[in-house]
Amino acid sequence: MTFDECVYEYVKTVPRGKVVTYGMIAHAIGRPRASRQVGNALHRNPTPVVVPCHRVVSREGRLAPAFAFGGIGVQAELLRSESVEVVNGYVDLNIYLWDGNPHSHK
Repeated sequence: MTFDECVYEYVKTVPRGKVVTYGMIAHAIGRPRASRQVGNALHRNPTPVVVPCHRVVSREGRLAPAFAFGGIGVQAELLRSESVEVVNGYVDLNIYLWDGNPHSHK
């Protein structure tokens, strides 16, 4: 599996109403120093409906300033449609961060 495919497969496991960070994805796929490459892979996401890249935020909870599929406003709306509160371009990671376990939907 390619790097991008590993990223996409992981992101598909993130449940509705939760977010993960670029760094969490990098760690999960065995490339802990590849956060920037994760972002690049998500920017190239060929199937945004299948791979919910809107659920990925920075380590501070900040939305992507150049969200690949329509800008920060679109990412915010997609998250809000899943009951994730977005305030001034940020998500509260204390509330919405997923634990990364594909078998958990906390």
